[in-house]
Amino acid sequence: MADKIRLIARLDVKDTNLVKGIQMEGLRKLGDPNQFARRYYEQGIDELLYIDIVASLYNRNNLSDIVRKTVDDVFIPVCVGGGVRSVEDVRHLLSMGADKVAVNTAAIKRPELITEIAEAFGSQCMVLSIQAKRSRTWPGKWEAYYDNGRAHSGYDVVEWAKRGEALGAGEILLMSVDNEGLQRGMDLELIQAVTSAVHIPVICGGGVGCGDDIVEAARAGADAVACAAVLHYEKETVPELKEEIRAGGVEVRSV
Repeated sequence: MADKIRLIARLDVKDTNLVKGIQMEGLRKLGDPNQFARRYYEQGIDELLYIDIVASLYNRNNLSDIVRKTVDDVFIPVCVGGGVRSVEDVRHLLSMGADKVAVNTAAIKRPELITEIAEAFGSQCMVLSIQAKRSRTWPGKWEAYYDNGRAHSGYDVVEWAKRGEALGAGEILLMSVDNEGLQRGMDLELIQAVTSAVHIPVICGGGVGCGDDIVEAARAGADAVACAAVLHYEKETVPELKEEIRAGGVEVRSV
């Protein structure tokens, strides 16, 4: 069990809009992502996670301007993902103000990119993003997907996480596609399987509906939890979530 948890706001962006779906489908426009980011920062969120969810389809990351505007007003770590294909892409995003970069599709297609990024900028900058779905052909296991949960990799999630760590990833972003957007709790078996297999921090996401879900994720081994719908739809605020987390016996940074 992790005795301390980081609370991260996940902001999925399409073009210039914050969007939210369920199981990464049926996307709904919610507004200006910078306004949401500023609100969460003012409420005491620990980190921000921006994902350009259509970047891999168009072979580019379109978040430069959004990130640059955010870091003018926000003074917490910012991670950016989506469409990152090279060391130069990472260098550009870092120059815009990102602190670390999450890579999924390009890492699956060319795993050595993980090592190249870690060697160029340090392992703390290289976050391996894994979109996990329960496998229909491997009982009790999960397959890693890419292209926003649409494409099969053929990789077992736990084995891919271990390989990513060996290649130089300093952190893993683990998203349960099956639970994403449902706000009915996280995939605790998935969290436990991955966190017990690696020695680097794991950010877990998918299914948070209340503070108790985050407490359970911490008990399963999560080092951080990424929230989206529960915050975007104002079901709970950051201070309310943190109060519930502390009540559950898990430490979290004070607001």
